[in-house]
Amino acid sequence: MTPAPRLALVPLDERPVNTGLVRDVAAIAGARLRLPPAELLPRFRTPGDVAGIAAWLHASASELDVAVVSIETLVHGGLIPSRTSDDTPSEVLGRLDILRDLRAMHPALRLAAVTVIMRASDSYSAVEEPDYWAWAGREVHALGGAVHRSWSGAQTPEPMLDDSIRADYARRRLRNHLVGLGALGLAWDGVFDPLIMTADDTATWSAGSAEQSIIGYWQQLRGGRQVLVYPGADETGAVLTARMLLDGTGDAPAVLVLPGDPSGMRLVPSYENVPLTDSIARQLAAVGAEAAEHPSEAELALVVHTPDPARGDHFGGDPVPDPAAIDATRRTVETALASGLPVALADLRYGNGGDMTLVESLAADGTLDRLEAYGGWNTAGNALGSTLASALAAVAGRRLGSFDEMARRRALRRRLVDDALYQGRIRRQRYASLFADRIEPVEPELVARAEEVLTVELRAAISELLPGEELAAVTLPWARGFEIDVRFEGENR
Repeated sequence: MTPAPRLALVPLDERPVNTGLVRDVAAIAGARLRLPPAELLPRFRTPGDVAGIAAWLHASASELDVAVVSIETLVHGGLIPSRTSDDTPSEVLGRLDILRDLRAMHPALRLAAVTVIMRASDSYSAVEEPDYWAWAGREVHALGGAVHRSWSGAQTPEPMLDDSIRADYARRRLRNHLVGLGALGLAWDGVFDPLIMTADDTATWSAGSAEQSIIGYWQQLRGGRQVLVYPGADETGAVLTARMLLDGTGDAPAVLVLPGDPSGMRLVPSYENVPLTDSIARQLAAVGAEAAEHPSEAELALVVHTPDPARGDHFGGDPVPDPAAIDATRRTVETALASGLPVALADLRYGNGGDMTLVESLAADGTLDRLEAYGGWNTAGNALGSTLASALAAVAGRRLGSFDEMARRRALRRRLVDDALYQGRIRRQRYASLFADRIEPVEPELVARAEEVLTVELRAAISELLPGEELAAVTLPWARGFEIDVRFEGENR
């Protein structure tokens, strides 16, 4: 048996998808994951202690084989602070030197990093954005798209915006773009192995897509594509952890990609800016895998429940199940299982939650618990990356001889409870009554009541969908209904 690597993570923020999910991925391969002390991490809009996190990383490095670092947390104090803080370009760029120093002081340390191209939410919600998003957010989003379109010669009218808002938004984007370019420069200097750059909640025509074009220019100028750029954000800690677990275990694992509806691979998923087929290719590369042409070449089958052409979304919508699409994906899962390969299911049908009708269909004939991994949360990139990370961590664990079947089973069931049961059904049913239809954090008494109700309702739903699994508690990490944390009986999380 080869010992699993000693891993540490500087997460994108403190939410379970950026901490607990990554811990689950490491555990599947029999590895333990170190995180900074909780008091150093961000708390929703409150930045983390960047100096404290840097000191913790330096102090831990001599006892590590691998460090996975979110640059947004290291230089801004977290994902939301990267959009809302007033730090200057010189302040944040100076913090990038921590990574250069870490590489120089610990040359044997494998250092993987991610930086996120800042989103521009198409909404009037300032919960995770600067305050002016409450009345000007959709116009700010449209401005980025209009300017981007103008590059192609299109005469797109720009929205009316107060000059001070436009200046502030441009200043923030420029600062964060400079951080991305600084990280790219560090990658060129060999600091990372690897760096990935992902686009958070973007669109085909948008400020974020324009910035990706600029990054593409610099990569082409230097020669070749040294850094992967693709849609995603919250799944990246899990993706890079799986990649580091696979590193050194042998050839890149080959993954057989099997869409339920092949035509759906050409669609551009909601909140993203490239066709699904491109995203899958880049996600495979990011996690250190490659596409297989035939089952005989593969170590894993990835079944893809492709996006809804009507762009159904569980948050703020009520998607209508498509029996034909569900049947096609279900038959694809059955065919993949019959091949003898481990089968992971990326449930990308809807935004912000899984397709519960598909999940129930798989549960009815005993297929659900035969899956290697599942993901169906938030964006297609989030679900796809986390599914691949969990499934390929199992590949790494088997190669290392440290695979933990109980950890894999728990990770699978946690995603089914969170992504499918909660996001794909119960959240939509209970949001208005439990959270007064509010997106922002709610009062402590509402949080306590919601946690109590959701624990009872999810416990009942689990007994039908996943018999034998005992739910200990559901908590609301950001005191709102958008995301939950799930803890099963017997876990120490």
